[in-house]
Amino acid sequence: MPTPQQFPFISVSGAPYARGVQYGQQARDRVQLSVRLYGQTLVDLGFSESQRMQLINSFVPTIEAFAVHYLDEMRGIAKGAEVSFEDIVMINARTEVLARARAEKNRAVELEPDDGCTGALVLPERSASGNLLHAQNWDWRAECVDTAVVLRIRQDDGPDILTYVEAGGLARSGLNSAGVSITANYLESDRDFGQLGTPLSLIRRKVLEQQHFALALKAVATTPKSCSNNIMLGMAQGFGIDFECTTNEAFPIYPGDDNLIVHANHWVNPVALCKLLDTGRASTPESSYRDWRVRKLLNMHEKLDLNDLKQALFDDFGTPYSVCRPPRPGSHDNLSATVAMIVMEPALGIMDAAPLPALNKTFTRYSLSEDPVLLPGV
Repeated sequence: MPTPQQFPFISVSGAPYARGVQYGQQARDRVQLSVRLYGQTLVDLGFSESQRMQLINSFVPTIEAFAVHYLDEMRGIAKGAEVSFEDIVMINARTEVLARARAEKNRAVELEPDDGCTGALVLPERSASGNLLHAQNWDWRAECVDTAVVLRIRQDDGPDILTYVEAGGLARSGLNSAGVSITANYLESDRDFGQLGTPLSLIRRKVLEQQHFALALKAVATTPKSCSNNIMLGMAQGFGIDFECTTNEAFPIYPGDDNLIVHANHWVNPVALCKLLDTGRASTPESSYRDWRVRKLLNMHEKLDLNDLKQALFDDFGTPYSVCRPPRPGSHDNLSATVAMIVMEPALGIMDAAPLPALNKTFTRYSLSEDPVLLPGV
């Protein structure tokens, strides 16, 4: 694959609809590519246009009940990007939409690449700067390197937000001006898709809208979900926690004696393992050593900085089934890869992001307060 472009930076402000229009206009090409990518999956599953609209619109009442202003923002994005409102709902609920689509067509394991992700959080006690550090490799479809952006939202009624996200989405990984940070990664259990819950991407956005960390915890731990997910939260003042979430429970994992949290894609909490079946092992068999490798590499240093986190997440042990995954054939006609490495220092409001890090060692530094800066190669 050619050397990837750095992720575009989108900065918006104002009321939800107005900033949505700004977002859509600035990211139009990438939003339209996102729409084609996930829309084609529904076509491949045999959905007609009317069936696609009906499926996507079935999620709107749940979103409205959770946060009606998200719908205003989505309508603005659709207007600015010159796509339909339903297209933007699809992007923001793509996990849930595609799962229901596959279930309706009795094709539950087809057409999706192997998911992944490895996340890490460093408490201030282990940090060379004395600040909490938070990072993740996002493993998904390699072609999403061309659909992702870094979005800065200046809010009139809450903290400012900096998030790495698929174009058209409201949030994925990120931080806010109150010092809250979030990453999330795939988990699977036998409880998945037995109920209709709030789309995962919107829970992440809700976290980043919170001025207080306790309310960020509440958004993760108490919001009903359609499926399992692992969500790691950081607090710049010096605390971090990981929640292994099912549809209706959240099992906490606290930092260990090494003042680290590291999580891949298998269940770890012993209470969770007594109550549910981990059904994701087949799709992420290498998860068992990915978190072990990252923790081992981090614990080679007494104090850790952003570069140490990056080096651990560049690990190629077991490649191509590695922490840093090069593009390789996925489950069907697609390429699976570590699409992005995201490394954050919430107290400083900064996020370093590198596209396709197995092929590219160049990061851009994005900020809540400054323009993006291209960093020297690692």
